Amino acid sequence: MANDTNLIHPLWVRLTHWINALAVVVLATSGWRIYDASPFFAFEIPREITLGGWLGGAIQWHFAAMWLLVANGLIYLVCNAISGRLWHKFFPLSPSAFFADVLAALKGSLSHADLSHYNMVQRAAYLFVMVDSVLLVLSGLVLWKSVQFPILRELLGGYEAARREHFLAMAALVAFAGIHLLMVALVPRTLLAMIRGR
Repeated sequence: MANDTNLIHPLWVRLTHWINALAVVVLATSGWRIYDASPFFAFEIPREITLGGWLGGAIQWHFAAMWLLVANGLIYLVCNAISGRLWHKFFPLSPSAFFADVLAALKGSLSHADLSHYNMVQRAAYLFVMVDSVLLVLSGLVLWKSVQFPILRELLGGYEAARREHFLAMAALVAFAGIHLLMVALVPRTLLAMIRGR
C-alpha cells in the first residue's frame, strides 16, 4: 500500500487517456479525408495523412472512432466526477494565476516538480479539451443526423455553420495535441507517469 502514495494517474485515467488519443487520431485523419471530399476553405489536406482511402471508407472509420470517443469520454467524465478528481485536479481556476503560469512557461521557469499537481495552464487546457470535445460531438450529431436534431442544428447556426464549427473544433483539438506532445518532449517523465501511473 505504500506505493499508492506514489500513484499519479490511476489505471482508469491512463486507459481512457490512451483510448482517447487513439480515437482522436482516427477521427482527425478520417475527418480530413471527409473534408477533402467537399472543402469549404481554400485548401485541402494532403491525402497521405488522411485515413479511409475514399469518402465511404473515411466515414466508416469516423463513425467507429466517434462511438469510441463518446463512450470513453463519458467513462472519463463519470469517473472524474464520482472520484472527486474533476474538482480536485481542475479547479479552482484563477485568471491571474493562469497568466502568471503562462509567463513562467514562456520564460522556461514553470515548475514540473510535482506531476500530481496541475498548474493553471494545464487545468485550463484540459478543461478546454473537455468542452471542445462536447462541441465536436454536438456538431457531429448535426452533420450525421441533421433532420433528427433540428433544434441543435439551429443553435449551431445551421448545417453549414455546424460543418465549420466541427472542423475548427477538431483543428483546436489537433493543435492542443501538438502542444501536448511538445510539452511531453520537454518533460519526458510525464509520459512515463501516463504509462506506469507513477
